[in-house]
Amino acid sequence: MTTMLLEKSPLHAPAGRIAELADQCVQCGLCLPVCPTYALDRNEAESPRGRIAIASALARGLADPAAELRAHLDHCLGCLNCETVCPAHVQYGELLVETRALLGPSPQRPRWLLELVKRPALLRFLRRLGGGLALSRWKGPLARRLPTASPWRAALLNLPSTPPAARVRVRHAVRGRPHLALFPGCVASVDDAEAQQAAIILLQAAGFEVSVLPAFCCGAMDLHGGAVEAAERAAQRVRQAWDASGASQLVSVTPGCLGTLRRALPGVTVLDPLELLAAHAGTLHFRPLARRVALHLPCTQVNVARSDDALLQLLRRVPGLEVLPLPRPPHCCGAAGSHLLEFPARAAQLRDDTLRQAATLDPQLLLSSNIGCRLHLGAGIDAQGLPWPTRHPLTLLAQQLEQPPPNQESP
Repeated sequence: MTTMLLEKSPLHAPAGRIAELADQCVQCGLCLPVCPTYALDRNEAESPRGRIAIASALARGLADPAAELRAHLDHCLGCLNCETVCPAHVQYGELLVETRALLGPSPQRPRWLLELVKRPALLRFLRRLGGGLALSRWKGPLARRLPTASPWRAALLNLPSTPPAARVRVRHAVRGRPHLALFPGCVASVDDAEAQQAAIILLQAAGFEVSVLPAFCCGAMDLHGGAVEAAERAAQRVRQAWDASGASQLVSVTPGCLGTLRRALPGVTVLDPLELLAAHAGTLHFRPLARRVALHLPCTQVNVARSDDALLQLLRRVPGLEVLPLPRPPHCCGAAGSHLLEFPARAAQLRDDTLRQAATLDPQLLLSSNIGCRLHLGAGIDAQGLPWPTRHPLTLLAQQLEQPPPNQESP
């Protein structure tokens, strides 16, 4: 890739902000070994410092937003591995969001499909309808009739074969305890309802009162797709739901939502419930389980939630459970929000690398806490005929909880 100028210039926001962020990069290249897309392509334009140079050139008007340039930006997974190793502390995630906002949504973005995914009531209805029509038996043949690059093909292949669990709800909430609000999200409210119910059981056992916000999209897919107005509408809805909750802290079992929720609610403590559970681990006791589990740690759990240590601490409290984190690299499974729909071939390459690493551990079960990652990995497991069920770690922990709260049903 041709080196692009990074000289400073007094520009107005947002372009000026992009240039300011880009100027922090010293072009050292320490980000390259941890970048999943650079590992795929070995192309400087597919690396963080290459994308920073592209963003700077676009913001300064030194380059036009041609399709080939924006493709490199669109390929970025937003995993933020680069931020963790950057000696200059470049705010790469913010730079990426601002640059995509400047460019606007990609013309190739599957708008109708994403609108469906963001509507949990409609999604739940269609999932139940698909169950009644035995979609799990014919989704594969149907998907194979669609073009390889079709986002609808990817959506069908990533569709779970089992029907969604019942909506999450709180039973017998105990007043007078620290009050948490649980954000259900969109896809997670349908396909991770079991994990959300598990979180409530565990949090109540640890001494918290939990209420549940309405189910809707936090705006992450729009924010990272450059759809600024839609992302702001979602953020406003988050703020309204939070204000009505009366809670002191907000939790989400989906690490992929945490960054967007924190952006919408500055000054509010937004956590992965694993952090709270680990801090109260002494109150939780688990039945033994003699199983060998591979633990996939989503990028957002490691780099945004930073709850990976808390998760390992909790899982290792289950007697007999052998917990084996997947080796890194690979650094990302390729799901990355809507990336698995927009770039299915690239996402599949990264997923298959992850599954190859999992296979070296010879697991009986694969755990992953992000619903997009788990659906994506599950599709690869099905395609390869691997004998590993997938679960959210919270579901396993709640299943093994020795003394659930009184009158509380298991998920």
